[in-house]
Amino acid sequence: MNARRGPRAGLRIVRIANFVTPASGGLRTALRELGAGYRAAGHEPVLIVPGPPGAGGTAGLRDEVTAQGRVITVPGPELPGSGGYRMLTDRRGLQRLLQSLAPDRLEVSDRTTLRWTGEWARRARIPAVMVSHESVDGVLRTWGVPQPLARAAADRLNRRTAHAYSRVVCTTEWAAAEFTRVGVRNVVRAPLGVDLAAWHPDCRSAELRRRWAGRSAVLLLLCSRLSQEKRPGRALDALAELRRRGVDATLVVAGDGPLRARLEARARAERLPTAFLGHLADRSRLAALQAGADVALAPGPAETFGLAALEALACGTPVVASAASALAGLVGSGGDTALDDGPSFADAVQRVLARPEPARRAAARRRAEGYGWQPAVDAFLAAHDAPAPLGRPVAAASSPSAAGPLGGW
Repeated sequence: MNARRGPRAGLRIVRIANFVTPASGGLRTALRELGAGYRAAGHEPVLIVPGPPGAGGTAGLRDEVTAQGRVITVPGPELPGSGGYRMLTDRRGLQRLLQSLAPDRLEVSDRTTLRWTGEWARRARIPAVMVSHESVDGVLRTWGVPQPLARAAADRLNRRTAHAYSRVVCTTEWAAAEFTRVGVRNVVRAPLGVDLAAWHPDCRSAELRRRWAGRSAVLLLLCSRLSQEKRPGRALDALAELRRRGVDATLVVAGDGPLRARLEARARAERLPTAFLGHLADRSRLAALQAGADVALAPGPAETFGLAALEALACGTPVVASAASALAGLVGSGGDTALDDGPSFADAVQRVLARPEPARRAAARRRAEGYGWQPAVDAFLAAHDAPAPLGRPVAAASSPSAAGPLGGW
C-alpha cells in the first residue's frame, strides 16, 4: 500500500511507456497530446519513459516539467536491432519510483515487458489501464509467424493482460477485436486524434514539393518507422510497379529505422527515384511535406490507428493503406486500401489519382476532421473514471463490453 499525500485538485495519472525514442513518431505524439490534455483538464500527468544511461539527475534519472506534465526518463538498455528503442528493465527501481509517486491512476503502454505493473497496481489498490497500441497477432505475422501460432500466442497474452488490468483501452474496433474474440469484457474504445490546426491543407508548400518531386508528375510519401512490421519495402514495390506502368512518380521517405540502409541500397540498385529524409523533428516541415504529396502510403498491416496517416489526411492528402490494418476503416473516402503487394498498392494509387484533385483532397480533410485530440482526451479520461474537467462533462469511452468502474477493486 503506498502512502498518500494531502488533497489535490485532480488525479495524479502516472503513465509508463516502453519503446519510445526521440525519433519515434506515433506513440510519442499520442503520449504528448494526451498528457497535455490531462493537464489542461486539471489533472497531474507524470510520464515515465526509458532513456540512455547517464541521463543525469538523481540515480541517473532525468526529471523535467514540460507542456505534457512531468516527464521522468529512466536509464534503460537499447533493444538490439530495433533502431534505438529502449526498455525499462529495472523492475525493483521502477517499483520504488512508482511507490514514491503515489499515483491515483496508472496508464501503461506496453503489454509485453510491463504487464507486471498491473499486478503491482492491484496490490497497491491503484486503478490501472493498459493501452493497446498494436495487434499482437498482426505484429507476429509480419515477422513470419504462421497465423495459427500467432493467434494462439496473442490470445494467451491478451487474456493475461485483461486479467492484470482493470481496463484495456483500444483505439479502434479493429484493435479491440483480438480481445473480444477471447471473451475479454473490460475493453473500452478511445480513439486517438490529430492536431487539425497544425496539420492542414494550408501547410502545402509549392517550393518544397518542387524540391522533392523535381519534374515528376506524382509525389508519393511514406512517413513511417523503417522496421519490419511497418512493411516499408512495399512503398518501393509500389513505386517500381507504377513506373513500370508509365506513371512518372517519385517517393519521399520520412522516417528512420533498422531497415533504412537496406531500402536505400535497393532504391539505388533499381534506380528508383527515392529520397530518404530520416526523422523530421520539425513539425511544420513535416506537415508541409505531407500537404505537398499527392498520395501518402501506409503499408503496415498491423497498424491499429496510424497517426502519420491521419496527419496526411488532415493535410488534405489521400492515403493508400493496407487493407489488413485498422487504417482500412479510418481512411474511408479519404483514400483507398490495398492488399499486401506492390501491384495492389499501385492499383490503389492510380484509383486515387483518377479522381479530381480538389475532390480527393477535400475528402481526405473531411475524414481527419472526425478525429480531434479533445474527444480523444475525454475518452481516455473516461476510461480512468476521471472527474469532469473544469466543470465540463467527460464523454464516456465507448465499450464493446460491460467494463465495470475502476474503483471496484
